[in-house]
Amino acid sequence: MPARRLLPPRAPRRVATVSVHTSPLDQPGAGDAGGMNVYIVEVSRRLAARGIAVDVFTRATSSDLPPVVEMSPGVTVRHVSAGPFEGLGKEELPAQLCAFTAGVLREEAQHEPGHYDVVHSHYWLSGQVGWLARDRWSVPLIHTAHTLAKVKNAALADGDRPEPRARVIGEEQVVAEADRLVANTEEEARQLVDHYGADPRRTLVVPPGVDLDRFRPGDRAAARRALGVPADAVVLVFVGRIQPLKAPDLLLEAAARMVEDDPALRDRLEVHVVGAPSGSGLEAPRRLEELAVRLGIADRVRFLPPQAPDRLALHYRAADVAVVPSHNESFGLVALEAQACGTPVVAAEVGGLPTAVDDGVSGVLVGSRDPAAYAAAIRSVLARRPLLAAGARRHAGAFSWERTADALVAAYASAAAEMAAGAVPARRERALGALRPVVGTQVAW
Repeated sequence: MPARRLLPPRAPRRVATVSVHTSPLDQPGAGDAGGMNVYIVEVSRRLAARGIAVDVFTRATSSDLPPVVEMSPGVTVRHVSAGPFEGLGKEELPAQLCAFTAGVLREEAQHEPGHYDVVHSHYWLSGQVGWLARDRWSVPLIHTAHTLAKVKNAALADGDRPEPRARVIGEEQVVAEADRLVANTEEEARQLVDHYGADPRRTLVVPPGVDLDRFRPGDRAAARRALGVPADAVVLVFVGRIQPLKAPDLLLEAAARMVEDDPALRDRLEVHVVGAPSGSGLEAPRRLEELAVRLGIADRVRFLPPQAPDRLALHYRAADVAVVPSHNESFGLVALEAQACGTPVVAAEVGGLPTAVDDGVSGVLVGSRDPAAYAAAIRSVLARRPLLAAGARRHAGAFSWERTADALVAAYASAAAEMAAGAVPARRERALGALRPVVGTQVAW
């Protein structure tokens, strides 16, 4: 009997993207919206540009939301009713996963079998839904974790609560079930293998991208005029959700140290904090403003709400240095956006930031939580800014959402071909297999 001939992988026609706890329509920088929202928006648009239709399933958080919204040509956001609309925290969402899953399955049931070719879930809550959809529809599950509970718990900020055991178990289940795990960096791939027993053969490294058309170098003087910033100001910018994990307090403490060391700097220094309280930061929403007062730099700090992308690009261009002092980041899209605008970055040497920032070339990585170390790093970047700005542009130019989308399409196609060939190993065997080193993990580009 002749050997079975495998057909070349075929790109999917339609992708079911699952994002339970946050919608791609939400403004990043507030609530639960952040880099994951940007990722889903940018990838979905580029899949659609390749002729792949994308349905994004997310939980309805208001009775005013229409059931279906066309986000862009070829990308549809479907609001699924699951639990009360308002006032439901992320930690309460596991109780609503049954209702959410029913809504997703009900939508697919209105079409002919085979409507979706692949499920791509984002964050562990969505992975639980995607796992069930995968088995019901007999299509591969691609999962991107974005953050991992075991990693977050190992680097908790003061005032942050550890992730619950239920999340850890949920992540372990999704890792065992997914046909492909998409990691942002080699470090995240190692964490999946070492901490969760992921199969290296099905763990891909696909770096996120940056919109190089929107986030690009521009006239810094013009950007400052548009934002009302003096031409001779020394501007430090923080962009992100205001919560202990992101550590904007560390930037304020570093800025205070810089003023203490060089009093002549006071009149020129501006610290821009772009974002809104989120997560555990909601418990004390004015904590950062109160810290600025205690440090004696309240008059040097501007607190700004989350900005639309084009306006955000102005803030990056106007800044001398972007600072990303997080306790942990799976990647750090803010760092990449700033560099794409020609602004060097000072960032914590954690998670994916050593990939997002080329230390000494596009910015400086800091391996300490000491404000003095951040102050010194910022001063070193200011002293070499023209050289680092050029390095920042070059480094960011190596990342694009087009390359991310190409790698994901290849992952979708190979997983589907593997499933069609009956080459998917037993789930239980994968879940209980011994941990293996990350050697052999595939880098998609």
